[in-house]
Amino acid sequence: MFATAAHDLGPLVVSMIDRRGHVAIDRVASTFGMSKAQIADTVGLSREALYKASRSHAVRTQTRLLEMLEIISRISDWAGGKNQAMAWYRAQPIAALGGRTAESLVKAGEAAVLRDYLDHLAVGNFA
Repeated sequence: MFATAAHDLGPLVVSMIDRRGHVAIDRVASTFGMSKAQIADTVGLSREALYKASRSHAVRTQTRLLEMLEIISRISDWAGGKNQAMAWYRAQPIAALGGRTAESLVKAGEAAVLRDYLDHLAVGNFA
């Protein structure tokens, strides 16, 4: 389903993709110790988007989940692990992005802005 090569996604993201190429929602929820409803809220979707099979594989649903996982995967090393990365994603305001959190950016469909910011930091620039 995803155009990005698996090796570009990182091991955390790859471990969350099922054989059909979809984000395995139950696996994500289990990995982070969250309910599907909490995951849905974290990416800005309704509960039904993750509980109804017909909606869980929709492009919008899968894109939001993948965006969240990509961000968490990218920061997990410097955050101290996946759970700390999730905490950062959900709660840490980013001054350079108007004090918004990664979660609020993904919910607003602005994950590209966040990825650009992380790319900027990754090459040694300041926040």
